[in-house]
Amino acid sequence: MKKLGSLFFISLLSGGITLGAYKLFFEPKTTNGITTVAPNYSRNVNLGAEAIDFTSAAENTVHTVVHVKNVTVSRMPSNPILEYFYGYRGNQEQTQIGTGSGVIISEDGYIVTNNHVIQNATELEITMNNNKSYKAKLIGTDSKMDIALLKVDADEKLPYIIFGDSDNIKVGEWVLAVGNPYNLNSTVTAGIVSAKARDLSNQGLQSFIQTDAAVNPGNSGGALVNTRGELIGINTMISSPTGSYAGYSFAVPSNVTRKIIEDLMEFGNVQRGVLGVEGRELNSAFSKEIGINETQGFYVGNVTKNSGAEKAGIEKGDVIIAVDNKKVSSFSDLTMHLNTKRPNDFVEVTILRKGKTKNISVQLTKKEFLNYEFNGIEFEDIDTDDKKRFNLKEGIKIKKLNNPDYIEYAESLEGAIILSVDGVKAKDVETISNYLSRKENTKARYQIITQNGQRYSIIM
Repeated sequence: MKKLGSLFFISLLSGGITLGAYKLFFEPKTTNGITTVAPNYSRNVNLGAEAIDFTSAAENTVHTVVHVKNVTVSRMPSNPILEYFYGYRGNQEQTQIGTGSGVIISEDGYIVTNNHVIQNATELEITMNNNKSYKAKLIGTDSKMDIALLKVDADEKLPYIIFGDSDNIKVGEWVLAVGNPYNLNSTVTAGIVSAKARDLSNQGLQSFIQTDAAVNPGNSGGALVNTRGELIGINTMISSPTGSYAGYSFAVPSNVTRKIIEDLMEFGNVQRGVLGVEGRELNSAFSKEIGINETQGFYVGNVTKNSGAEKAGIEKGDVIIAVDNKKVSSFSDLTMHLNTKRPNDFVEVTILRKGKTKNISVQLTKKEFLNYEFNGIEFEDIDTDDKKRFNLKEGIKIKKLNNPDYIEYAESLEGAIILSVDGVKAKDVETISNYLSRKENTKARYQIITQNGQRYSIIM
């Protein structure tokens, strides 16, 4: 009987301790009308970086990342004064060496890197993690997305990286950056995805993955991989006041990279599919101004003539909220998805029109087939003949003047080359159309070259 009483007392004591612990640590508490839940101290166990195994991803990646050496030969300009007094002779060759990183993407020697790593190179050489070196040749580039494709002829099958799906990465996901900063071979750093669809050009043309993995000079062209060792981006640039890592770095998404290199292999250039809309991102102030409740999405301010968007029935005032069921909150979201598409591909565009949701199938148009009109001025991209004639690398052309205010100047201005608009370089029609679509007034300052070679600054 005494033993039974002892057991009862122990059970009662245990129950009291359990109830007290629950009251103290787990039961919701109400203070001044605000209910809080006591912390669950077991919830965060094993979620730190130390619980994730980076070693397999690092081991697989370092052998696929190479050191890229860029040799550029330029000529020093002649100086007659130095020649006369000091015997200095100009037009001498000067050799400069730049370095960066690259990623092997096939066993037969295709390598992807940044365009700025190999720009103006007269000689290219890659060095692998095992210190073997090969001469490389340039297959093609995409300066807009800063991607270049190289090829080496190796005497063996090379280790190569597997592409991951950059659309599936999540903010907060762990990633590794692998490259050759400061000429140090195969350096691995870890961080998380800080943001997706980041546009650094303020023109909506680019869409980067932002990460806080340490990236320094020389990392450009290296690999950004997930914890499975799959390529999800090509490290491209850093945001830094000093030139060294200061907290953020940016990578071209792997889905965009893969599409670019497939185009370069198959066509020799990048095939860009264009939706054919201009406009601006929504926010609270702009949404209130135009009288809609939606605060995220892309507002269509203009539909380009003869574009897929016009033919499919997209209208000015529509708000694009998704493409192929992928949410569109900004122009860079829209751009990121379209950059993986080619001309004649179909995309499913979800729009809001007068408060109702509508799905429209749009066939993308080839960029070169489109013209853009602003304030009665039609623009088109310049061709190779124009570039040679005016010794230009970029610019756009005034195709036609439809504004009656400028008809009297049509003979002089039609065919003229635009170098910049309000100080924005006229790289192509897409760049200028994106800038002009966000202008609040219809006038702009143009720097032009007329057909007879005269340069003017005019406001139209």
